[in-house]
Amino acid sequence: MAIDTSAPSPTAAGPSTTTETPTTAEAPKTAAAAQATAPAGPPPRLSRRDRLILFVLCAAQFMVALDFSVLNVALPVLGADLGMSHAALQWAVTAFALPSGGFLLLFGRFGDLFGRRRLFLGGLALFGAASLLATFAWDPASFLAGRALQGVGAAAIVPTGMSLLTTTFPEGPQRDRALGISGTLLSLGFTVGMVLGGVLTDTLGWRSTMGLLTLFALIVLPLAPRLLPESRTPDRPRLDIPGAVTVTGGLLALIYALSTAAERGFGGADVLVTLVAGVLLLVAFGYVESRAAAPLVSLPMLRRRTVAWGNLGGLVTFSMMSTVVFVLTLYFQDVLGLSAFQTGLVFGVQGVLSVVAGMYAPKVIGRFGPRRTLVGSLLGQGVFVAALVAVGEGMWSVWLATVAISVASMFHLGAIVSYGVTVTSGVPDTEQGLATGLVTSTQQVGITIGIPLLGVLATTSGDVLAGTRTVLALDAGIVLAAAVLVAAGLRRRS
Repeated sequence: MAIDTSAPSPTAAGPSTTTETPTTAEAPKTAAAAQATAPAGPPPRLSRRDRLILFVLCAAQFMVALDFSVLNVALPVLGADLGMSHAALQWAVTAFALPSGGFLLLFGRFGDLFGRRRLFLGGLALFGAASLLATFAWDPASFLAGRALQGVGAAAIVPTGMSLLTTTFPEGPQRDRALGISGTLLSLGFTVGMVLGGVLTDTLGWRSTMGLLTLFALIVLPLAPRLLPESRTPDRPRLDIPGAVTVTGGLLALIYALSTAAERGFGGADVLVTLVAGVLLLVAFGYVESRAAAPLVSLPMLRRRTVAWGNLGGLVTFSMMSTVVFVLTLYFQDVLGLSAFQTGLVFGVQGVLSVVAGMYAPKVIGRFGPRRTLVGSLLGQGVFVAALVAVGEGMWSVWLATVAISVASMFHLGAIVSYGVTVTSGVPDTEQGLATGLVTSTQQVGITIGIPLLGVLATTSGDVLAGTRTVLALDAGIVLAAAVLVAAGLRRRS
């Protein structure tokens, strides 16, 4: 491979060679050596092969991000076609969110132990087949089965794809640049999905939204085996079964409770029971991990300030921005009377500026460091979300909202990239799957919990405008408070 071998790198020289990562004792020296020998100035250019690897990994991440939003505007048409009630439509989203968030940590560890490329390819194949099933679904059960299998495939793709990225590109400018491109496409995928969903549904029908995902999988899957090197932990400790059961069960229960609460509120018995069960299982997971010989999650890793506070920043930026997009979608259509297509155009501007932010985020990180960039990005996101509280009933609010949400999203993109760099920097390659599993779990849980926690205030309020302003004010306050906490948590000790 064409990556500069003067800096230690875990990748092999060819695609058919299994790459064994350094031992845990060697890995910190490797990272330090890479940083010490990295030349100052602009990031090194990526070779043609590096760019192809990055294309494959980012295209897979973009495909999963697209799946989160492309179906949203098609739900009413889908429900009428398949005979699904309005209450049942929430399962079109929940059936995907449950496994995609619940199995992330488990599959991230599987990739560490048994081969990240192997699991990545398996996830791609499953995702493509599940998308095909959803495209040709003949009843609600077959459609929901396809969505659930998509979620399982996504849970394998996301952590292993991120691990392959961080182990392929050495820590420093190359990794920062790769994470910048990946974060840009992740953010862009959500935005493009909202625009494409409306266009495809109006022109080709709702099934085309699922067919598009099948097409993505068919493009990426043939390229991946020849380009991606295998990567795994050299020693193979026993899988922590009690830890896997408790963390997966806890995440499944928690995501179910929060997803269902978005539709019916927190008063339902099933919501309360699963919420309590999720919390108890996660507490039990912490106890199990403290006593396990080969834990699924290394508690010393969670005690790293960069991992703990970096993930907090990621959780807040994802959950609060997804809430902003949700409530503004309601506001644009219910208060200002914009069509779904016009609403999509507003978010299209947001997507374009997110791409610009993604191009410059690695340079900002290189100059100021990931910690300062993360704190500054959270502050910027909070300030411009706070500006949205001024929206009203006049059409001038469209321009205010377009500018504010677009600039807030640029800071949001900076937070995405910098928190990924913060969490994975200095982590041994043997634990990159675990670290990136935490990163991607934070993403998925953040996307899932924001709308139930705050967005429900806008949907249950008798006055949509008043509810929107309340949600935006709370949203901005949470982001700004998180910026202060992360700044204090990441402050270097004397």
